[in-house]
Amino acid sequence: MADTKKIKTALISVFHKDGLDELLKKLNEEGVKFLSTGGTQKFIEELGYACEKVENVTTYPSILGGRVKTLHPKVFGGILGRRDNEGDREQMAQYEIPEIDLVIVDLYPFEQTVASGASEADIIEKIDIGGISLIRAGAKNFNDVVIVPSKAEYGVLLDILNAQGAATTWEQRRQFATRAFGVSSHYDTAIHAWFSKEG
Repeated sequence: MADTKKIKTALISVFHKDGLDELLKKLNEEGVKFLSTGGTQKFIEELGYACEKVENVTTYPSILGGRVKTLHPKVFGGILGRRDNEGDREQMAQYEIPEIDLVIVDLYPFEQTVASGASEADIIEKIDIGGISLIRAGAKNFNDVVIVPSKAEYGVLLDILNAQGAATTWEQRRQFATRAFGVSSHYDTAIHAWFSKEG
């Protein structure tokens, strides 16, 4: 099928690691290359899988106390680059931007942090910036990219991998994108509600 795309490289940036090991095992069996940061990268390597550091791609370390890790043109270019657009492909080659075919994100637990009675400073730090941006970028470019926007979706992707290997149809990618925008919408609504109440 013309709209079927192979997954070759996955960017993984998650808060909750539970349930991820089975998905990583299958992706590794399918020859998918892993790209990650911080605690997620350590988790992947501890499971025995090779994982390239995002900072090797960007040439920037995680900065500002971890506030800026993935926010870089080489990461977002790799997600947003249109594979069927000659200009995009030329620029990706020119700036050595790797194609990222799968993005797996699990956002900082903002609502749980609010519910725990945490301080305002702690709550502010649980407003995810990189993760929400990765979700939006992956969902926008669903024509080429699979976006898994929360741990609730790990099993959905695993079922697809078990059924058809490391490849997805256009319709499957669009369904992931639809749910991804649902996740980002819910997340921003929760943040807005907290700010409105606090104000």
